[in-house]
Amino acid sequence: MMEVKPIDKPDERRDFPRGHLEALHLTGLDFAVATFEPGWRWSESVAPIAGTDSCEVHHNGFVVQGRLRVRMNDGAETEVGPGDVFVCPAGHDAWVVGDEQVVVYDFAGGMAKDYAKESG
Repeated sequence: MMEVKPIDKPDERRDFPRGHLEALHLTGLDFAVATFEPGWRWSESVAPIAGTDSCEVHHNGFVVQGRLRVRMNDGAETEVGPGDVFVCPAGHDAWVVGDEQVVVYDFAGGMAKDYAKESG
């Protein structure tokens, strides 16, 4: 079965401080477009919604624009920017670097299904 949805008509949108997520749900694929504004940081903007100390969502992502710094719970850090494809396991914090909006496409599924949803 072929299934197509335009990225500019998401199935749902979740707003959180300094950002939002748009999700498209297809058969076998939950796809997310995350937009983070300058000043966004997971531990400040999303942690109060998620109810966890770190992001517990696995990401398979592609950075469309802007730069993100990611710190794993074990202290390892990296930065991703435009054109980077990345895999980031659960257990991390992340924040916008600089004054450019960050846009990330996430194909792993967990972001589209669970990210920035109230726990419980």
